[in-house]
Amino acid sequence: MSRQQSNQRSDIYCRITNTIIADLERGVRPWTKPWTTGHATAEVSRPLRHNGQPYSGINVLLLWS
Repeated sequence: MSRQQSNQRSDIYCRITNTIIADLERGVRPWTKPWTTGHATAEVSRPLRHNGQPYSGINVLLLWS
C-alpha cells in the first residue's frame, strides 16, 4: 500500500469519527434507529402459529429474518 493510499484511508476514518463525535455532541445517538409503530395500524408482535399461538425463542428471530 502506498503512502498516499494510507493517508486517504486514515482521512476517511478521521472524517467518520468526527461525524460521530459531532452527532454525539448534539445529543444524537447514531447507533439507534428511530423505529416506531406510530405509522402501523397495530403493534409489532411475534409471528403466530396456525392455531394463533405466538412462536417463542429463537424461532421468532428466525422468522423475522
